[in-house]
Amino acid sequence: MTAAHFVGAGMTDFGKAPDRDSFQLGRAAVWAALADADLDPSRVEVAAFGHVYQGPSFGQRVLGEMGLTGFPVINVENACASGGQAVAVVASMIMAGQVDVGIAAGAEKLTGGGGFLPVVAQDLESSQGRVLPAAFAMMAQRYLRTYGATLEQLAAVSVKNSKNASLNPQIPAARPFSLSEVLDSPVIAEPLTRLMCCPVSDGAAAVVMVSDRVVSEFDGRHAELGASVINSGLRTKYGISDIASEMSERAARDAYRAAGVGPDDIDVCETHDPFSIAEIVHYEDLGFCARGEGARFVAEGRSDIDGEVAVSPSGGLLARGHPLGATGVAQIAEIFWQLNGEAGDRQVANARVGLAHALGGGVTGIESGACSVHILKR
Repeated sequence: MTAAHFVGAGMTDFGKAPDRDSFQLGRAAVWAALADADLDPSRVEVAAFGHVYQGPSFGQRVLGEMGLTGFPVINVENACASGGQAVAVVASMIMAGQVDVGIAAGAEKLTGGGGFLPVVAQDLESSQGRVLPAAFAMMAQRYLRTYGATLEQLAAVSVKNSKNASLNPQIPAARPFSLSEVLDSPVIAEPLTRLMCCPVSDGAAAVVMVSDRVVSEFDGRHAELGASVINSGLRTKYGISDIASEMSERAARDAYRAAGVGPDDIDVCETHDPFSIAEIVHYEDLGFCARGEGARFVAEGRSDIDGEVAVSPSGGLLARGHPLGATGVAQIAEIFWQLNGEAGDRQVANARVGLAHALGGGVTGIESGACSVHILKR
């Protein structure tokens, strides 16, 4: 079986894009990825597009106006893990020897109405008010009471990620927030304040992937895919508001085994942090620290860019927002740039192994709809 390698990445700015629709965003990201890889578009043999709300044949409509037609285009909807699963689809075809060159992309336009995952009549819990801010607020309340964590530790995630985002030119509206700004911003769902929640935004990202047979053409600028894991949640009485993500822990364990590495080997991580409590819990799910130690982990600077493992050096979802289909691909693009020493002022020193983790999709009775974990090596 051949390996899959990343050789280029492209991304739009993330934020409100009132003058661009989702198709324009998707095309901009794909063109940027092709240019980054210095790849002739005629060599693309497959494409997969992650999105949630952009309608049927979204990928074909994005690529058609670029003159990229005739090859397989797979559209992937798997809630917050849509982009990660698009990467997994292309990777599986490359590793199976079916193609040598592919593009994985994701795009979403969430501003202008709609927001994230809507309440549906068939979902009893959501119809009674268990929307995502409420679910993560319950998670935060339980975590604080169980482990004796503080609001200041919870806010430290937002402080760190806003500082990282201020170094990222693809989040133009970003600026660093102080601890008091985070704590004093309006309460959305107690104890989560507005600056502990990700903004609603638009954006797109794309990556170019190739096989062993052609990776030598790219002058050593690449990152090898060490593991690609997708799973779904088990039935649980707590759902998303528990203080541990079993499916994230399981996906990470499978990914570490496949890549032949462990948590201590990860230099840089982009995790699913739509709310500050989520990043704290995922430190523990991914094995960066023991259960109950996540709040101290961030407060002590161990997840800073120069810490034990740099988590969300891009600014993460808390700063970038969460345009659903784009998130998983944007995470992997950041890891690719980090491993190639191209992340500018937010560069993690000597980064050689990176992990991208996305999780989501509210489904009554199970923890969550889908989880993706990818490990990249340099």
